[in-house]
Amino acid sequence: MKPALFEHVNVTVSDPKKTAAMLVDLFGWHVRWEGPAKYDGYTVHVGTDDEYIALYALPKQDRMDEESYYRTGAVNHFGILVEDLDAAEQRILKSGLKTHSHQTYDPGSRFYFHDHDGIEWEVVSYV
Repeated sequence: MKPALFEHVNVTVSDPKKTAAMLVDLFGWHVRWEGPAKYDGYTVHVGTDDEYIALYALPKQDRMDEESYYRTGAVNHFGILVEDLDAAEQRILKSGLKTHSHQTYDPGSRFYFHDHDGIEWEVVSYV
């Protein structure tokens, strides 16, 4: 079995464009994509061609007691890139975890699961 790869982390920030500009400046990364996101928010993907950070913000961020997508500085999920999405899901299900939110989109397919600590993981394949 080929090991899974770390692809991205999604974090809520106050201003995705400002944070992306800082990361581009500090680390020589580039903006890979930006646009509308979950809960009418906005996301900027910044990093390398292989890995990135998804910087997310809501139009109004005042619900600190809500799920991670509403908290500045919170990690929303970790994205793991795999070659075989079905095989990865079978391993996850076999471990006793439940998968959800399956989606095929441009450019690939994905699903999510929460681990024993409630941390959300996205498993994605572009094959």
